[in-house]
Amino acid sequence: MDVIESIDNLQVQDPPGEDFCSADLDWVKLRSAERCDEVALIPYDRVDAFIIGECSTVECPTRFHIERGRKRSQGSLKEYKNDEYLEYRLYWCSFGPENYGEGGGTLPSRRYRLNTRNRAARPQSMRGCTCNFVVKRLYARPSLVLLIYNERRHVNKAGFVCHGPLDKDAIGPGAKKIPYVCSEIQQQTMSMIYLGIPEENVLEKHIEGIQRYCGSDPKVKTLATQYVQKLGMIIKRSTQELDLDDEASIRLWAERNKKSIFFYRDTSENESFILGIQTEWQLQQMIRFGNRNIIATDSTFGIKRLKYPLCTLLVFDSRGHALPVAWIITRSIAKPDVTIWMKSLHDRVHSVDPGWKASGFIVDDAATEIEPIRQNALLVETFSCPVLFSLWRVRRSWLRHIVKKCTNIEVQREIFKRLGQIVYGIWGGMDLTVALEELLLDCVDQTSFMQYFKDSWLPKIEMWLKLMKTVPLASQEASGAIEAYHVKLKTRLYDDSHLGSLQRVDWLVHKLTTELHSSYWLDRYADESDLFPNVKDDYMASTSWYRALQIPDSSVSFDEKDQLFAKVLSQNDSSLSKLVWNPGSEFAHCDCEWSLQGNLCKHVIKVNMICGNMPHYQSSLSFQSLKTMLMDLWKKPMDDSVSMDLSTAWTFQILDQVQKLVELNDSNNIGLVVDNMPLKWTVKRVRTSPGRQSQPFAFPGPAMNYATNKSGKRKKL
Repeated sequence: MDVIESIDNLQVQDPPGEDFCSADLDWVKLRSAERCDEVALIPYDRVDAFIIGECSTVECPTRFHIERGRKRSQGSLKEYKNDEYLEYRLYWCSFGPENYGEGGGTLPSRRYRLNTRNRAARPQSMRGCTCNFVVKRLYARPSLVLLIYNERRHVNKAGFVCHGPLDKDAIGPGAKKIPYVCSEIQQQTMSMIYLGIPEENVLEKHIEGIQRYCGSDPKVKTLATQYVQKLGMIIKRSTQELDLDDEASIRLWAERNKKSIFFYRDTSENESFILGIQTEWQLQQMIRFGNRNIIATDSTFGIKRLKYPLCTLLVFDSRGHALPVAWIITRSIAKPDVTIWMKSLHDRVHSVDPGWKASGFIVDDAATEIEPIRQNALLVETFSCPVLFSLWRVRRSWLRHIVKKCTNIEVQREIFKRLGQIVYGIWGGMDLTVALEELLLDCVDQTSFMQYFKDSWLPKIEMWLKLMKTVPLASQEASGAIEAYHVKLKTRLYDDSHLGSLQRVDWLVHKLTTELHSSYWLDRYADESDLFPNVKDDYMASTSWYRALQIPDSSVSFDEKDQLFAKVLSQNDSSLSKLVWNPGSEFAHCDCEWSLQGNLCKHVIKVNMICGNMPHYQSSLSFQSLKTMLMDLWKKPMDDSVSMDLSTAWTFQILDQVQKLVELNDSNNIGLVVDNMPLKWTVKRVRTSPGRQSQPFAFPGPAMNYATNKSGKRKKL
């Protein structure tokens, strides 16, 4: 092997074919003062092809994960060497670097590392594989990547083959006859069992998955039946009570599931209990859908019924559905406590993807998250993004109590309409004191609701309205997605068979990490693989926004006289219809069962969609909030000043992005929109590479951490 002193004369290699591996490259040794590494130079666009090829070698098929990464911005170095990095990522075989078999028996071999909640010395565990390489995007030549292979063999520290077909000492009797079960098939089977799907259906899908790798083998069915039965038995016998004492039980769970915890602090005299849960899959989804996108919270769930309230961080997937990416169990809302777990979560995401950044943070509780998030120090140190406020919790609480405490439906409509007018009036110069006095006088006969409103809302309504006026408001689609998650969470957790366990933290953790986690994993898998059409249909129709899009405009008609209400025909039975009073407002009242439970229903959303295009109806709250802030930004600076130039630049940048989003949403031909965009769109492989080339504009959207294989399907790296 040749030895070189500098990479200036290193030849760029671009092997033919869709994928290639290290055997297709000519490696040379790069000598430095500290060490001598095997290196090769390839185009930046072919990084994905190399990683996929390395994962698919016959001698040792595996996967590689990003163990460590760093990134610099272009122009940040005044002086630099020819091998300085613009982006640096260390890829490690997923059987390492840890070794969970140390001190135990010989581990049976597997082709791939399988994800599992139990990190004991089992066949799914990691084995301390030392195979790793570095992908270094050169600062001087950003279009090229320097590959540095630190260890090409899949061996442990002792030099022995530790996994794969060549691991003869760990194969064991009959292992070659056992069908290969990859992590996706295992997670799919576990999710179906957790969700209570009949065993014959689970077995059918399990065999279909195995046959994609093993072909039609008559022994597969027998072995798959045993596997599914055994896995079902393990899940059925598993219990959340690792100890009779709840605190001791959660300590044992935390000790056994360190990979799924981003922050843990036990209860003490001076510190409150905090448990932050994020599985490996949730971390992947947060990086994929949260980068340059919106993050939302469903805060203080179960504050009256659970031992510790639950806060959920959500991202919006490719269909705009809310996806849980972290759960925080704690009763403390003190600024230092909220700050410490937020920073811990942010650091964990950045340890995998240093370039990850959120574009906005939606909060739904003014008293809980808004102050700690808006601190200047926390903004700089953690998410560094603007804060938006979602009205769904306020709207839901008002509507539920109006329906519960007021029996007359006409009174319900009028009170809800008056409350909506107060909220809309914060931009119209309405006197809050006068409006509240008129409401209390006009509804004095509704003693039950008025007493609730005086006790729960009157002391703090000024704070809420001030927040709505100063902080951007989230859209109805985002509010509906958060509400859909909240309803699903409530359905899963408040099952009658588990009411006796509500005061145990280990029960809550068990439900979140098994049933709820499996439900969302299967939803995403069904949407991307098209293997479960019924699950995919239910997942797509899980939000009111999507259901509203399925209602044709012709099914909506308005009151011709005063336009006080709108009528929406049923799609299943045209003889039935629903009435939506106060159309064009987010505080519209519908007489459907879903709305009377306090939820944002599809009929209200559909009517508001149509009203948004009609001139005599008011704009949505989120649009009025945006318009007011843009006008304030325009009026703030002194005329003919530098501040005026800066404000103008910011304003036009925001308007340009908003116009692109509106054009993309309204267009029927996405190709025409893409041609007019300033983005440089390239082939799919480049768009999904681990590091992206810098673009003149950053278009907001979820990052896709996937690459394509020969069959055209997306494949995890």
